[in-house]
Amino acid sequence: MSSNSTPVRIAFCVTDLDPGGAEKALVRVVTGLDRSRWEPRVYCLASPGSLLEDLADADVPVTCFGVRSRWNLAVMLKLARELRRFQPALLQTWLYHANIAGRLAGWMAGVPRVVSGIRVAERRGRTRLWIDRLTRGLVDHHVCVSRSVAEFSMGSSRLSPAKTSVIHNGVDFDRFANAKPADLRAFEIPEGSHIVLFVGRLDHQKAPHVLLDAIKRVEDSHLLFVGDGPLRGSLEKAARDVGLGERVHFLGPRDDVPALMRAATCLVLPSRWEGLPNVILEAMAAGLPVVATDVDGSAELIENGETGLLVPSESPSALGQAIEQILRDRDTANRVAGAAQRLVSQEFTWQDTITAFDSLYESLIR
Repeated sequence: MSSNSTPVRIAFCVTDLDPGGAEKALVRVVTGLDRSRWEPRVYCLASPGSLLEDLADADVPVTCFGVRSRWNLAVMLKLARELRRFQPALLQTWLYHANIAGRLAGWMAGVPRVVSGIRVAERRGRTRLWIDRLTRGLVDHHVCVSRSVAEFSMGSSRLSPAKTSVIHNGVDFDRFANAKPADLRAFEIPEGSHIVLFVGRLDHQKAPHVLLDAIKRVEDSHLLFVGDGPLRGSLEKAARDVGLGERVHFLGPRDDVPALMRAATCLVLPSRWEGLPNVILEAMAAGLPVVATDVDGSAELIENGETGLLVPSESPSALGQAIEQILRDRDTANRVAGAAQRLVSQEFTWQDTITAFDSLYESLIR
């Protein structure tokens, strides 16, 4: 595609624009595309989220449909109508519900090429996998966020290896590596305390109750939950019931995560499954040691004992022991954090991610 040609119209469909890892990745890809070559437009199934501002700042048009139920069938008709108006050469969908709605709407609108973005190994039930398999014929190419997600999807959804590729997320290295550490005294945490940090959605996938159980075994530490979700109420009650009210802090969604990472002692991600968790990449960039469960994309980023610590999922005792090791053995903590920081600075840049998507799109429309 010549650099002097008219920019090619490309549509992106995402489930929502709340500031999760997958949603942030979409925004980085869209805003990073060369606008002399591509004309992007974003369609969001839900109401506007905070990431809408980032797209607006980059002059990317966004249409939000405002549906409350992710299985709202009418949104597919609305999306198809908008796609017929825009007439993109390619539609990139992102996250499960947008993948399904986008496939059907793209077919109805006659979009020439549809690319599906698979961000996680889908383990929430057989119905989702059945729907995924039923609609996979409407997709020209599948982009998986990690090798483990690709292997899972090729097995469970029977994707063709020839139509499946892996493009990793990147990380804004300087933003995390050079952040000024947060002053945690604002949360009534004594200076010099060990800080265990969790960043993510408080739901079943992330297993925050396992971390809460583990932290009972780790004395002289404070646990910060950054994020929100359906389990927040039960977590707050559980923390009070076991006498951890003063050591467990629920901060809700925050826009100062880099500063919190620079102030923490370690990041813990006790997930039951993952895709390629941005929060681990961000912690690595910040020079923060990571303890994570040995699942899917987390294990793809962490070499146990070299760039972080991995433990079995659903094991509060193993998780607590690994946290203790990081808190008490600072030589190990500094060694794995340094190795992880070097790894992400070299192999996980957003420019590499954007270039990979650019090359894929060009190969599909030429």
